[in-house]
Amino acid sequence: MDFTPIARKLLGGRLARATAWEQPEGLEQTQRRVLRWLLHRARHTVAGQRHGFGYLGTYEEFARRVPATGYEGIRSDVMRMVAGQGDVLWPGKVRRFAQSSGTSGGKSKYIPVTDDGLRLNHFAGTRDTVARYLQLYPDSRLFSGRALILGGSFANSLDNPAPGVKVGDLSANLIDAIPLAGEIFRVPSRKTALMADWESKLPAIATESMRHNITNLSGVPSWFLTVLRKVLELAGTDSIHDVWPNLEVFFHGGIAFGPYREQYRAITDASRMRYLETYNASEGFFAVADTIGGSGMLLLADNGVFYEFAPADADPADPHPQALPAWAVRPGEVYSLLISSCNGLWRYAIGDTVRIESVAPLRVSIAGRTRCFINAFGEELMVYNAEEAVAAACAATGAEVSDYTAAPVYATSGSRGRHQWLLEWVREPQGGAEAFAAALDKALCAANSDYQAKRQGGIFLDPPQITAVAPGTFARWLAETGRLGGQRKVPRLANDRHIADRLLEISNDQSPEGVRQ
Repeated sequence: MDFTPIARKLLGGRLARATAWEQPEGLEQTQRRVLRWLLHRARHTVAGQRHGFGYLGTYEEFARRVPATGYEGIRSDVMRMVAGQGDVLWPGKVRRFAQSSGTSGGKSKYIPVTDDGLRLNHFAGTRDTVARYLQLYPDSRLFSGRALILGGSFANSLDNPAPGVKVGDLSANLIDAIPLAGEIFRVPSRKTALMADWESKLPAIATESMRHNITNLSGVPSWFLTVLRKVLELAGTDSIHDVWPNLEVFFHGGIAFGPYREQYRAITDASRMRYLETYNASEGFFAVADTIGGSGMLLLADNGVFYEFAPADADPADPHPQALPAWAVRPGEVYSLLISSCNGLWRYAIGDTVRIESVAPLRVSIAGRTRCFINAFGEELMVYNAEEAVAAACAATGAEVSDYTAAPVYATSGSRGRHQWLLEWVREPQGGAEAFAAALDKALCAANSDYQAKRQGGIFLDPPQITAVAPGTFARWLAETGRLGGQRKVPRLANDRHIADRLLEISNDQSPEGVRQ
């Protein structure tokens, strides 16, 4: 039975609501209302008492009174919540926490996943995504089958959370909290989805999913390729549509899709496959693509999150950056994203930078991480520059990569500085590493004027160095750092060599010939 017509009717109201904030004046009204509700709801919490939420009537007062913060500013409050204390950052006791990658101190972060956050944000964002997709594609039969959704686990690095408290990947928390009625439309089973051992989990997911009529996929592109290739291996075919003929869409997020587009094209029937990007982080579900082939994702303005946009180069230690509310941002600018949300985060810098693609309606694209960049030589290379350039170099040379990262190599008495790019090939470039390096360099110069200036004449910065690492290197690094299987990502850029040097050690250990350069 196809439940798509029923879903289309049920979700139509969410599309109607969004028209209220498609223009800046409506966006302002909506966001001010969200902020008033958040402050009223949390006025009796520790955070509310600390900052006087009950006395803050406007956004302007809120911005003056409440300092912006990163995770270290709330770590002690969060750990009190993990230990079972209630009414700290959000009313009541919080029983779920999303473990996220570590801060500069190397410790993991534990993001509260409140009941309000699940209902008003994460699950609402999922409904918004489906509603947008069904609006864009009237011929969809999305609910004639099931969704294949990858999940993490509740494996965590804590010794003694309070009884009843669950700590793990966001995806594990979401799957665990899905109402039983929702199990009808998703695969794999909850037991399989929450397995902690990825080596056992991968074949279990592949085997279980092959028995169902899968119409849609949801997850991170790099991880999903691993699963799909396992399915193809077990099925003895080279097209995933031979296994799931009704597969129609991949809802993806987490990393840029560009470097993986050709790999998905190679294993699908491109005439039947669609892709829709979402912005769903541990801290919240923020945006979803609402056009076909357009730039950016529509910011979800009424899903329990109040947004602020600080200068991308703002001092992270500044408690009162010159932040702008959503209705005052300028198109084309890149900002650091701050949120105040129904998960108890207040003027919280999530670590992402976003680019404003349009303001009516407000659409954003993910520009990168505030701590994920290379600026060792004044080049200010950002993640979105890297993603675009790698995709361009792959297209120019016929290469395919499964994963990559880059780090600076500092100048010595005999050489200038350069960037070293560590790549794990799926298909090596035509013309070898030199051809790929030339294409990458050309694309980076086109994307980033600061990089181009430093490369001018080869005076300050040498061409990029391409280093192929042994197959499985990135997966082993993720396993070593406790990130394998939870749809975690390898940082694309780093301003130091800690990650790159460890990856090289792993690659050399497993390859008798050493890494190829």
